[in-house]
Amino acid sequence: MFTAGAAALLAALGLVSPPAAGAATASAPDAFSEIAQQQIAALQAVKAGRTAAESKMDSKLLVAAKGVGKQLNGLQSGTTVSATGTVLVDIRASKVSPDLLAGLTKAGAGIRAVSDRYGSVRAEVPLDKVGEIAARGDVKRVEQADEAMTARQLATPAGDRETGGKTETKQQKADRIAGELQKAVSAKSQRAAAAPLVSEGDRAHNADLARQQFGVTGVGVKACALSDGVNSLAASQAKGELPDVDVIPGQEGDGDEGTAMLEIIHDLAPRAALGFASAFNSDASFADNIRKLRFESHCDVIVDDVLYFKESPFQDWIIAQAVNDVTADGALYFSSAGNEGNVASGTSGHWEGDFVDSGKPVGKFAGVAHNFAGAAGNQIYEPLSAASSSGVPVTLHWSDPLGASANDYDLYLLNSAGAVVSFSQNVQDGTQDPYERVTTAGGTGLRLAIVKFSGANRYLSLSALRGRFSDSADGLKAYTTPGVTVGHSAARDAFSVAAAPAAKAFGRALEPGDPANPAGPYPGSFSGATKAERFTSDGPRRMFYEANGTPITPGNVSSTGGEIRNKPEITAADGVTTSVTGFNPFFGTSAAAPHAAAIAALVLSGNPGLPPAEVREALINTAIDIETPGRDNFTGAGVILADKVLAYTGASPQPLAVAKQPTVTPADGGSALDPGDTAKVTLPVTNDGDGVAASTSVVLTSPTPGVTVAPRAKSYGTISPGQTGVNDFTITVPASQQLGVPVVLNARVTFAGSHSPTTSVFSLPVGTPSPVAQDFAYAGAPVAIPDDSPVGASVTIPVTGVGRASKVTFSVDGTTCSTDATSTAVGLNHSYVGDLVGTLTAPSGAKATVFQRNGGSGKNLCKVVFADNAAAAFSTVTSVNAPFTGTYRPTQSLSGGLTGAAADGTWTFSVVDAAGGDAGSIRAVALHINGFVQPAAAGAPSNVRGVTNNGPVHPQ
Repeated sequence: MFTAGAAALLAALGLVSPPAAGAATASAPDAFSEIAQQQIAALQAVKAGRTAAESKMDSKLLVAAKGVGKQLNGLQSGTTVSATGTVLVDIRASKVSPDLLAGLTKAGAGIRAVSDRYGSVRAEVPLDKVGEIAARGDVKRVEQADEAMTARQLATPAGDRETGGKTETKQQKADRIAGELQKAVSAKSQRAAAAPLVSEGDRAHNADLARQQFGVTGVGVKACALSDGVNSLAASQAKGELPDVDVIPGQEGDGDEGTAMLEIIHDLAPRAALGFASAFNSDASFADNIRKLRFESHCDVIVDDVLYFKESPFQDWIIAQAVNDVTADGALYFSSAGNEGNVASGTSGHWEGDFVDSGKPVGKFAGVAHNFAGAAGNQIYEPLSAASSSGVPVTLHWSDPLGASANDYDLYLLNSAGAVVSFSQNVQDGTQDPYERVTTAGGTGLRLAIVKFSGANRYLSLSALRGRFSDSADGLKAYTTPGVTVGHSAARDAFSVAAAPAAKAFGRALEPGDPANPAGPYPGSFSGATKAERFTSDGPRRMFYEANGTPITPGNVSSTGGEIRNKPEITAADGVTTSVTGFNPFFGTSAAAPHAAAIAALVLSGNPGLPPAEVREALINTAIDIETPGRDNFTGAGVILADKVLAYTGASPQPLAVAKQPTVTPADGGSALDPGDTAKVTLPVTNDGDGVAASTSVVLTSPTPGVTVAPRAKSYGTISPGQTGVNDFTITVPASQQLGVPVVLNARVTFAGSHSPTTSVFSLPVGTPSPVAQDFAYAGAPVAIPDDSPVGASVTIPVTGVGRASKVTFSVDGTTCSTDATSTAVGLNHSYVGDLVGTLTAPSGAKATVFQRNGGSGKNLCKVVFADNAAAAFSTVTSVNAPFTGTYRPTQSLSGGLTGAAADGTWTFSVVDAAGGDAGSIRAVALHINGFVQPAAAGAPSNVRGVTNNGPVHPQ
């Protein structure tokens, strides 16, 4: 810290402690007060005196490190410093290397998220080490962690924007969710489960009628969501509200907005497959997860409800670029327009336009204030409404390319007495982003000022996110313009979705004195009389640069340049019912976007392969015009109705015939398929679709050398929806086939329908599985699991003498089981098992997730076996089951994914702690691997056991 130096600097400037709001006469609308001039001069002195390393630090981090904010009584650095002196930062690097991660760890950093693609690391670092990290040659910049918000509209205006104003500890949340899960499981076992809840949007959008009329349900489509988290996923599934959901391991997140969004999708498109990944680990992680959902999880429709504050309004940044990549690959992408208000409803906190020189120099170094009044006068302040002045993120962007801003603008927040209370004044000298941000702390008479520190005039965007610009009591006029919808929802091929209530009106006035909020049509459907939510964000969005930084209108980055994108495009329902605690009703464009995404899933289900451009045409051309006649800037083309969209596209029920797991019967009567065997393969084909699968046939082939299949093809005739057809094939395995090397069968199913053909691949084990498991235990020292870090902890288990595996079981061992989170006698001690994701990796590189954020606040795994044939899944456990012991099914099959290849080599068990505040270690784990019976020893199999540690638990 440099507090003494800061004091000397301020003394040299003759700065006195600034007055509190109301303690002095407010400054004139066209001038800074003397105290503000002194404060800004002091802050500019810090800016002007930066070293090369300090120029790579966020201005608020630098001021906090130097202690200047403490000397300026009433000035907030805007940096949240923990009780242990750490700050959460985003480190932007030329490359994320092992050396960088090791250096950060050595500096005391806790790694929170890593993106190799974007060279970005989110970390919790000691404030006094930020300068040291910034001085590294591979570090481009150390920024305050980019924050995000979802587009959920809260029933309580004050309080935490992510928890609905309620403060709930981690333990309280775990106890609540565990109670809900236990209640649902108990009701299900007693056949007393309540009927699933259904979103009123299903009725308001005519989706219920559309499914009945057109016979489409979402079959053949995978719809995936990104939001904060899916904490209550298991409870929702136990209640019958959701089916299986493909959650990217380690990306479960924290919160339940994702669960609520998935319930909406499932209500409207009940047979669509579902997926999820968190958007809240970091901005770069969000972008990575968008790509993973498309390119790894194969999602057809993707929806999110998240805005990162740094997202540029003028150029597609990393998140929008990820959206561009997946839409270019054919995915449909939907995103919430936001709840930042609109000019038409008088709820806006947004202004954009060209910089106007006020002629008012600022401070003692450089700078001139912007004139918001323009030709109408001279006003250097933008006043904030006192009713929405607490915890409001305020962003400033200007029309320079990302990573190449050479024009330096700064942002200041002042109180009614004219004193600066918060600031953002990063350096922009050619390699930085055109971005500044402050967060308000509440109060009356707050106002914003933009200062051009140096450079050319640029087009500006100033947004008080969930705040409102409002005329002040001391005569300041609020200036607002349309266009608050920013970021990836404004990507060219994304759908930005506005909100209209499906049923009851939003339950509170947005600000005192506001008009009543509109109600929806439920149990009727949307019509031309529908009114949009008063908080829904408006467009359009002016863009100046292509994603790569190429100017759209070279030489003109002013109000007459760039490209206009008409955002939002469409409107959908909010204010709906879900089963998720805190989301009944669920208001905001967070609820609207999944309704639109679900309708798109129905479109693709009834029109497989329909080009994205035609889906866009159908949604926009069939939308019911609402609000201002014709297209408007806060509801787009209007509210969509599922029946009209499906009629426009000519949707029809589609068959989906899929080959299922075959059964194998060797001709010699043996129990296993052996080298040299001839066997009957009974192959079932099930129609999982909505329509009849006519003219169904299967071509069965094998790429395994020497294997023959006869006949090659067979007809299955007509298969009705939900029915299964069966046929027999004969395969011959060459005598030279190695034991344990599976026979691979490729089944290609053709039928009359757009989903045809479907292909399935099956691996048939060759050889008699050994009934005896060989045991291999980790014998090393305990390995600590880093808290809330994707780096995780790993232990290795060497395996020898098995050959190929026929069965894999994994155990977490121990000698004495307890819930003492510091116990050294359990296999894995941890104070919050629900934070953990465990992964087993074979020598071949194949992976299987063993457990995935299960168990809530329960402590410790001890004498627990993970076996594919277990009766209960580990996903069903709650904290009352701790310490976790017994036998459970893993999240992913161990034998299905890890057998077939050679088992000999080094196996790795890794554990990642995906949430903060808890600790533990890997102590005793073991593999139990069955090989194959060798011909010479078929009558007397040997029992070969490896060295064990703390007595591994043997699978039954």
